[in-house]
Amino acid sequence: MASGKTLRQLIKAGASGDSSAFRRASEVVINEERQKQHHLLANDLEKILYSDALQPAERSLSRILPKIPTDKERGLPLLDIHQPRRTIEELILPEDSLLVIEELLEEHRRQDVLRSYGMKASNKVIFFGPPGCGKTLAAEVIASELDYPLAIVRLDALVSSYLGETAANLRKVFDFISQYPMVALFDEFDALGKERNDGSEHGELRRVVNAVLQMMDAYQGQSLLLAATNHEHILDTAIWRRFDETISFPLPAQAQTAQILALKLRGVRREFEIEDKKVLILFKALSGADIERVIRRAVKRIILKNQEFLTIKDIKKALNREVKHNSIQG
Repeated sequence: MASGKTLRQLIKAGASGDSSAFRRASEVVINEERQKQHHLLANDLEKILYSDALQPAERSLSRILPKIPTDKERGLPLLDIHQPRRTIEELILPEDSLLVIEELLEEHRRQDVLRSYGMKASNKVIFFGPPGCGKTLAAEVIASELDYPLAIVRLDALVSSYLGETAANLRKVFDFISQYPMVALFDEFDALGKERNDGSEHGELRRVVNAVLQMMDAYQGQSLLLAATNHEHILDTAIWRRFDETISFPLPAQAQTAQILALKLRGVRREFEIEDKKVLILFKALSGADIERVIRRAVKRIILKNQEFLTIKDIKKALNREVKHNSIQG
């Protein structure tokens, strides 16, 4: 049975129609049941919460927002808009990076206070670091915490082969996110903001970078604009000055690796302690996404083998499979 505090929060959120608070309280109930080893019940509750409760919210986005702008060349939508589902408890980062995100959330939750002093919340932020270290997850968490839709800008539609059409698509995106409050993520931002002095690049790319700079300078919209890059070293130097905050997403250190393992192995019976150095060393130099894939692979194996406990040997086998998989893809 969930705690009295959690039940009060759940009922209060449901009665007031606060879908974000209802989801958070429901997730607390699910986590409590999973910690009690009530996995079937926890799985059923997750299915109800995410499949039934959130799908109408996804559909409601189309009623709240107008038609999404499209690429003139192919008619593709320039943004994918989602109802965010991840919570800040899932975001595992170094303390200084997490602190900046928490401060960013507080600024947006208390915008009225800042406005009363003639100030405004930071609304242009760039995430940088290796792939798989939580940049897209952070965007979803921020959107979830602020109860905003998450809009992911589609580079495959945005970048056009027609002269000048990429800049025109950018204008459509900026006009759209200026009018309707959301968290807008420009993933792989280096494709739009590459160094203009690179002699190998043609004039069209330089025009795109100039357009990005101009639109960011002029941006006064309601949305929080996030950019993410795995290749910060190739960004034009002028790009960095356009952002209010820069947040690093490095490969997890040993402390973050232990936190990721604790989160992903919650409710899994195992023959080892997460803090065991023999376990942590296995994941050295892996990203958070890599660690999650290894754990998922190992847990699936023990489920299918009807094995009661997860062992270090199972982790090593899954890790070897993951290394082979990545080497083939590479």
